[in-house]
Amino acid sequence: MRFDERKKVRTVAGENIVIMQADGEADMTKVVALNESAMLVYEQLKGKEFAVADVARVLTDGYEVDEATAMADAEELVASMRREHLIID
Repeated sequence: MRFDERKKVRTVAGENIVIMQADGEADMTKVVALNESAMLVYEQLKGKEFAVADVARVLTDGYEVDEATAMADAEELVASMRREHLIID
């Protein structure tokens, strides 16, 4: 999997966000905010192919967290980013 390179992260008023234009006729712009952990993962893995284990490694390297907790958090983060269409398989 990899991050969708068409989606760009911007910092607005101290928040890291992705603004996505909806496809179709209705103006349904969506804004997704990235928390500190999501932003760390994005910065470390953008432009690369990665797996959930790579996300877990970024979390263990960046925070004082054990591998089991990092893996659970990584799975949740990846699932959330997939739902928001930030990740492409």
